[in-house]
Amino acid sequence: MSLFRLDASIHPATSASRALADLVEEQWTAEHPDAGVVRRDLAADPIPATAWQLSVAAGAEPGDLTPEQAEAVALRTLLADELVAAEALLFAVPLYNYGVSQHFKTWFDLAYTDPRTAPTSTTLQGKPATLVTVLGGNYGAGTPREGWDHSTGWLRRVLADVWGLELRVVQRPFTLVGVNPALDAFTDVAATLKEHAEDGARRSGVELARARSVRLAG
Repeated sequence: MSLFRLDASIHPATSASRALADLVEEQWTAEHPDAGVVRRDLAADPIPATAWQLSVAAGAEPGDLTPEQAEAVALRTLLADELVAAEALLFAVPLYNYGVSQHFKTWFDLAYTDPRTAPTSTTLQGKPATLVTVLGGNYGAGTPREGWDHSTGWLRRVLADVWGLELRVVQRPFTLVGVNPALDAFTDVAATLKEHAEDGARRSGVELARARSVRLAG
């Protein structure tokens, strides 16, 4: 396996985050057409909300387990396997209700209980990764709702600082322009931000592909 892609949008057909992630993936595939892509769609196949608690109860080195605990351990092992086996990682995670997607948080919490992705592990250290995130509004500096984005900072923290990924971030604000009439005044700004994000997604895809080439050459 080469590229691991995770999508968290609950609207697959109209997802702005998936559209940006597609651009990243296209650049990766163009550079490495024979490299595989493993996908995890958290909307189509959500992680059970009870899995994290069951995995914690099972411990890092489980002994006698209930059937439910054994199932949770098997799932956390699979999630960690996907991360460890990948040469590069792509996460597409929208902002929902000013916070982190519950689907992504549930996935992370369970994956984080595997010894290979635990706080003391350096298994994922330095692995190239891209985070694509989209915001319905604009929460940047100087905007009326500056500081209301409680997702992007947390995502950076756990992916870059906790797991040590070599993280690139592509962000597109104002995805609700054209959907919410209250935002019609920002049509031109939103179009510019969309173009900027798409350019950033393509660049990130090229950088991910080059990072793999460098590793292979090394």
